[in-house]
Amino acid sequence: MKKILISLTIIVSTLLSFTTMAKDPTFNIKSDLLLLNFDLKTDVDDVHTMAALDLILRSPTYKELNYFAVAGTYGVQGGLYVPANNLFNMIFSEHWTDAHEARKTSIIQTTKKIKATLAMGGNIWIAEAGQSDYTQTLLETLKSEGITVPKNNIIVVQHSEWNEKETSHDALAYVKENTTYIKIADGNKAGNGSAGFNEETFASKSLENKKLLSSVTWIKANKISAQYNGINGRYNNKAISNGGVDFSDLSEVIRILDIKNTPDVASFFNQFNKEK
Repeated sequence: MKKILISLTIIVSTLLSFTTMAKDPTFNIKSDLLLLNFDLKTDVDDVHTMAALDLILRSPTYKELNYFAVAGTYGVQGGLYVPANNLFNMIFSEHWTDAHEARKTSIIQTTKKIKATLAMGGNIWIAEAGQSDYTQTLLETLKSEGITVPKNNIIVVQHSEWNEKETSHDALAYVKENTTYIKIADGNKAGNGSAGFNEETFASKSLENKKLLSSVTWIKANKISAQYNGINGRYNNKAISNGGVDFSDLSEVIRILDIKNTPDVASFFNQFNKEK
């Protein structure tokens, strides 16, 4: 009987452990920090992602959102950077930092935001619109200051296998080991479980769409995209070059904020264009 009770205890403990691991964490808008990492190298999809993100930030639902954006969080990939500081200023105001031009300063500013959030009992959520090398540096910097963040307090969401491949091997292993690392399906495709935000023909589908894409933010985003898309060896984003949209990295934000009913470009614009 004793052996049976011990066996049952082990089984129940295992099931409870599995349930705990299987349950995804949820974002708390009252306490948590959304960290937006943009590599901007060499694809201009980050530029469109920022323009689409602007609609979320302008929504009354997310007016209290605590966020911080970082430009230039690229890993080991080659190719040229896509400068978009004017768009960062337009959308994020003082809520961003430039890791491309001043990486050390950027790390200091970002870790300050992280420490303030942790001190108030909040969690850190990282939308990895690029590689994880910058995230590794953040974690190592915190550790060097005597701050070890438990895995369940820092959640990284990544949608791209290419981004993982272009992260240094050590950095990806370190981040997976020291954070709650969530890999979602590719945001370039609809119908795979993630929001699919890459559509070449979207802009031409209706007058309402054209009006949305004529906003100041989208005009700036498309101007930057036209200036750098496929230029000097940069990746040629065909959806954007053909007049469509690609804000596939926003799929991570959709997952983090648990935004419902936005499986594709049309549904996203329909929801957030109404909430402006």
